[in-house]
Amino acid sequence: MQSMKRNLAENVWRPLLVPTLGIAIALSARCASAQVSPAEILNPDLKALEETYFAQLKTLNQSIAKTKFPFPFYLSRYVGLDPAQQAEADSRGLEFVRFQDRVILKVTGNYNAAYDTNRMTQNERAANTFRTVVLPILALTTTTLPQDIACDGIGFEISYHARSRERSYEFEGKENLVLVLDRIDAWALSGATTDPVRQEILNRNKIYVSGTDFGLSLTERDPLNVQALPRSIPARPDATSTARSSTLVTRSPLLNLNHPLPAASPAVAGPADPAPANANPAPSSPKDSDPPLGLPRSAPADADRLNDKYQAQLASLAKLGAAKFHFVDYAPPTFMVFRDQVALQMTLRNSLQFGLAKGSIYKRAAQSFDLFLAPQMKDLSDRISPDVEFQFLDFSVLNKLSPGPKGTSEAIEFICPRAAVKQFVNAEITNQQLLDQSIILVNGVRIALNLQLVE
Repeated sequence: MQSMKRNLAENVWRPLLVPTLGIAIALSARCASAQVSPAEILNPDLKALEETYFAQLKTLNQSIAKTKFPFPFYLSRYVGLDPAQQAEADSRGLEFVRFQDRVILKVTGNYNAAYDTNRMTQNERAANTFRTVVLPILALTTTTLPQDIACDGIGFEISYHARSRERSYEFEGKENLVLVLDRIDAWALSGATTDPVRQEILNRNKIYVSGTDFGLSLTERDPLNVQALPRSIPARPDATSTARSSTLVTRSPLLNLNHPLPAASPAVAGPADPAPANANPAPSSPKDSDPPLGLPRSAPADADRLNDKYQAQLASLAKLGAAKFHFVDYAPPTFMVFRDQVALQMTLRNSLQFGLAKGSIYKRAAQSFDLFLAPQMKDLSDRISPDVEFQFLDFSVLNKLSPGPKGTSEAIEFICPRAAVKQFVNAEITNQQLLDQSIILVNGVRIALNLQLVE
């Protein structure tokens, strides 16, 4: 207990980079920083939450930016940024995300403390970050937002520095503290006044340090044994566990198991700002591009049922897609309802590089399909079992239009009938014939796309 209460001044080193006057001016402008716009969120449930609590999230962002921490702290869409980049980086670090099978309000940021690893254990470094960063932000969060907020919990992802000294060199690395609190526990932790009460709450919620499940102790040098803790999140099977997923896949197929799954999972990254679309060509024929008539109508409950049934398989598909097909981590594959039919929605980050946003959206859409999406369609569709009943494949391709963390981007959505995709990958129809049967949206605005005309 005494080791955790000693003066931290001798154990924490300030970063070598000090903000210049220009950065300080930029920082003052960030006090009025914007929040993630609902328009750039593709998931309809997350988008609705962002719209509902948009004003409160902006207020919370500004309150956090004005709060004094022992060392500089910056809200950010990305963790692990160098101190020189943080003041001018995208500061919209409050966002509703899906974590396993839950909707979480996630707080992301970079804390510029550099802990001495020779004097502080990993547990002590994480515990100090919890006390000095997480608890103050949690207090602001529970004050600004209603206790009955329509999400499952509050999450934190905080990056900080850890510096080691050897006889001949010094090394400074980064660690990440991730804490996912049940909504009721988040308010209970905010109101707790003693360490035993806080510890009891932490013991039943998810904590990771640098990607490893962690038993954070508030009073000891070393962490607690994770296996002995009453973790309550998630209540359902953990879809991120490769072992659990591989067991469940054999019970109800979604993926074809002829292809091995990768073991690695890439880091989380957030989307960039969408660019506006100006679409004005003549619309395509409804009989070619609208969903076919005569099929049974589906409701959101049908998509939810499939998401529950194939939870582990969707997680496996997400891992596979991240490693092979440029899937983004923040929007894993999910079943949704589009025009009364079930669609399997996947979000991919385009590997092609485009120029400034003032270029032709039609040419970018054509190149995104022909050069990026189409070459991957056969391999991707072959990995999805034909036994799963859904009608559409919804491919959302994110295009980066300008460099930097604040660079603009656009989302091009190709909503393709599943039967037509099968014909295309089997070389029975052309790329244009597939698009003629599909619906194409640029930032939510429908366009017609003739591949030959935009060449």
